Amino acid sequence: MPAGLPVAAPLASSPAPGRRLWQQLLDDSALLTAAEAQALDALAMPRVLAPGDWVFTHRTVARSLVLLLEGTVSMGHSDGASMAPERLLHGPTWLDAASAWLVGATHALDARAIDTIRVVDLSRSALQALLMQRPSLASGFLAVLAEEVKRLSQHTHELMHKDANSRLAAWLHRHVQQPSAARPVLHLNERKRDIAAQLGMSPETLSRQMRQLSLGGLIEVRGYHVHVLDSAGLQRLAQA
Repeated sequence: MPAGLPVAAPLASSPAPGRRLWQQLLDDSALLTAAEAQALDALAMPRVLAPGDWVFTHRTVARSLVLLLEGTVSMGHSDGASMAPERLLHGPTWLDAASAWLVGATHALDARAIDTIRVVDLSRSALQALLMQRPSLASGFLAVLAEEVKRLSQHTHELMHKDANSRLAAWLHRHVQQPSAARPVLHLNERKRDIAAQLGMSPETLSRQMRQLSLGGLIEVRGYHVHVLDSAGLQRLAQA
């Protein structure tokens, strides 16, 4: 694995995230002011990375919060030759909003660009100074951390207490597009082995569980599209 980060491409005309995007990413019920958004934009250090570049590694000391603005990133653990992906993240979203707060800590996972991506780094020290000046911003960053703790807790619970069928049903239920539609559909943009890795199962087990859900009348698989035939039934299985 490379010891350092890849060299970023030039970003002469890259726009700052802006007020609307900061509001979305901080997931805060309080309205973000224009001045607060401008202050965050001023801290943003953008990078553009090519497919295959490392955004950061688990050996990299985390000095910044890392935000994915555009593109897709694979998160997981690498042994230097290959990477075992745990999940794919699509921008805009946080790649790591936690590690930098632990002074001297490294990133928990490796992050690698799947396609051309645009990321933003927020220096922890600079952000701390801003939060001292504008304490109202702190609640937004606390909400981001709380959401990540909740996600990790749910994931741990599913791995420890749910069987493969229920874990797959929960994953489908979370990722389905237009859940209120009469027949919601999920477009599988990830490889089978990547989805299986997220669910803690082998690709073969994933295929068997898909067949079981299909035979049970809960879903219908057409190529890379999963049509939900019984939303209520899928939700019941997900909560089992």
